[in-house]
Amino acid sequence: MSYTGPEFDPPQPERPGRPGRPRRAPVVVLGALAAGGLLGWLAYAAVGASGDGPAPQASRTVAAPATGTRTPPSAPHSPAARSSASPSPSGSHAAGDDGKAPGAPAASGPLKGKVVVIDPGHNPGNSRHTAEINRRVDIGTDSKECDTTGTSTNGGYAEAAFTLDVAHRLRTLLEQQGATVKLTHDDGLPPWGPCVDERARIGNEAHADAAVSIHADGSAPGNRGFHVILPAAVHAGAADTRPIAAASRRLGASIAGNFVRVTGEPPSNYLGGGTGMVTRRDLGGLNLSTVPKVFIECGNMRDGTDAARLTSGSWRQRAAEGISEGIVAFLRAS
Repeated sequence: MSYTGPEFDPPQPERPGRPGRPRRAPVVVLGALAAGGLLGWLAYAAVGASGDGPAPQASRTVAAPATGTRTPPSAPHSPAARSSASPSPSGSHAAGDDGKAPGAPAASGPLKGKVVVIDPGHNPGNSRHTAEINRRVDIGTDSKECDTTGTSTNGGYAEAAFTLDVAHRLRTLLEQQGATVKLTHDDGLPPWGPCVDERARIGNEAHADAAVSIHADGSAPGNRGFHVILPAAVHAGAADTRPIAAASRRLGASIAGNFVRVTGEPPSNYLGGGTGMVTRRDLGGLNLSTVPKVFIECGNMRDGTDAARLTSGSWRQRAAEGISEGIVAFLRAS
């Protein structure tokens, strides 16, 4: 996502020092790492992992790598189209080039009976439906535009394509663990959106045990790293996150710790104080959720180092693995 879009109030970067000079990734004390769920960062820093090379192998999920992104077809924007956010075919067989698996019965596994909602940020069709996505919706604390187009790399790789690709890979991995997985949108249905309030409602109506919205940031070059966005304890209008704020924090910490370990992507050097986690109250997808939910910004598409990772199919597979392992650990501890 881009923090300059209408859905997002720009947070103030936490970057002391001379103007215009990117700050190096911070050295974080053990206590902060533990609080942020990032103990795996110590092991990463100790071996000096960098670039798009192999990530640490400990406890990695074994899954067939996948490459490419499916271009969703056009389809009517209707309630029937929206109802397509339903359980996908099982990932118990090898994934295809887009991270999807062929149809098969739901797998058995440690997450059998658990429901996970994956919310791929934005939609490839949003740019063709600007009037629709500019419509304002209530997010409890305010009103915001229905959705935004998202950001892209300087080479033109769209955030909406990235989020769908990672969502497909993540779905396969979770279904291999026995979970029932629902996507908020897929294969061009609906052809734009859904609006941020409806994205939250899909997770609520599914009675999800965990919900994750996948994004990539559009910050300035030199700002790099991932961060997980947690819901603040909001109670305003239709929003009341107080019952799910603590569980969402545990989910976010689990995802952050596993994401850094599996991908080697460092915590953000411009938000979150080195913890890889940020709390916000201005996002409708979090404010209106009644189930544990977080956003993850997997990296900064406008930074050359991060963009090289985000555009790599093998790295996107590792990103899906890191998110999956975080969700699995959270659900098994719940």
